[in-house]
Amino acid sequence: MKILVVGKGGREHAIAWKVSQSPLVKKVYIAPGNAGTEEIGVNIPIAVNDIPALVNFAKENKIDLTIVGPEEPLAKGIADAFEKEGLKIFGPNKKAAQLEASKIFAKKFMKKYSVPTAQFQTFENFEEAKEFIKNLPSEKVVVKADGLAAGKGAFVCQSKEEAIEKAYDLMVKEILGTAGKRIVVEEFLEGEEASYIVMVNGETYIPLPTSQDHKRLLDNDEGPNTGGMGAYSPTPVITPEIEKRIQEEIIERTLKGLKEENIHFKGFLYVGLMITKEGPKVLEFNVRLGDPEAQPILARIESDLVEHILDILEGRTQQINLKVSQKWALGVVLASKGYPYKPETGKEILGLEEIKKMPDVIVFHAGTKKVNGKIITSGGRVLTVVGLGETLKKAKEKAYEGVSKIYFEGMQYRKDIGDKGLRILGEN
Repeated sequence: MKILVVGKGGREHAIAWKVSQSPLVKKVYIAPGNAGTEEIGVNIPIAVNDIPALVNFAKENKIDLTIVGPEEPLAKGIADAFEKEGLKIFGPNKKAAQLEASKIFAKKFMKKYSVPTAQFQTFENFEEAKEFIKNLPSEKVVVKADGLAAGKGAFVCQSKEEAIEKAYDLMVKEILGTAGKRIVVEEFLEGEEASYIVMVNGETYIPLPTSQDHKRLLDNDEGPNTGGMGAYSPTPVITPEIEKRIQEEIIERTLKGLKEENIHFKGFLYVGLMITKEGPKVLEFNVRLGDPEAQPILARIESDLVEHILDILEGRTQQINLKVSQKWALGVVLASKGYPYKPETGKEILGLEEIKKMPDVIVFHAGTKKVNGKIITSGGRVLTVVGLGETLKKAKEKAYEGVSKIYFEGMQYRKDIGDKGLRILGEN
């Protein structure tokens, strides 16, 4: 088989790395890829949102299966375009991608189908949003841009004043462009965040290992929101009882609701959760694998991902036996100076060859490219270093041992990835 992976980040490197291990796969193409994917397959210089060029490439090269990494092409209808040409693709169509592409669509959908989430109100007018925020009972308020904002459109505000300021920034100043023309204002949920990802075709689904992301830039969940600074899998935040509730109250209600709306979902469905005293509640839906969750999750999957995707696409979910390592996996994101606002790029990355010799350490590239034989930074999140271990503590030690071997000017990363899990386990 020939596989095309669409994207250029750490998630896409992890997908390419995993699918390349399948005995079914002869060749892997990555569009546009990065310096890491270049070592696994063939990078194709096509942008993720150039859907006609991707369709042509898949047709001309007789691609057997395309796996989409990022949200942008999904929201723009890449799955519809591929299917129209009879090309096999794993990712939801444009209609289904609204679950991520529009926060307002997602919130109204959850309300309609009794999927537990925060109380909310949607706005297209700043003055109305301002009045609503002023009258909220709680000081802490969450303000979200309706459209896609690369994981940076949600703001947890510590006061009503800050919330009004954020609403103004989004709606009037348009700091995120058209993504913030409409906003969602919702109650702040207390609890522990976690990620739950399933592979879906219609109403049938296969759960992937649980994980916990770390969204804020700095230790102790301080600093601005980012696309994610690290993740580990599994997470003790999701107990077997909580997982049962997630499946029954969230996944199954969502898939049933989509069916009632005549929306057929296939691909990865990601649920960003807050585990509250009342139980799990949805913070957001994503219609693709999480990044950085994909890196530790895929590092733990031992069975053939390509075989599983083909079985899901062809309705053979009953026979899927997802084999997952008993080891823990923990990934630390190394970011450029200035991330998430104005990341510096063009810095040489040192230590990558040395790290290849380390057992139980895998480096996934994101914002990297090869220039004159050197690997240099080309984005905000540069690398994810994943450590594997018999315990969460050992996985953390391995990951940070790997981090210590790498250097590029201005490198920044969190030192506390996994500490929430260690506290729950009583291991820190």
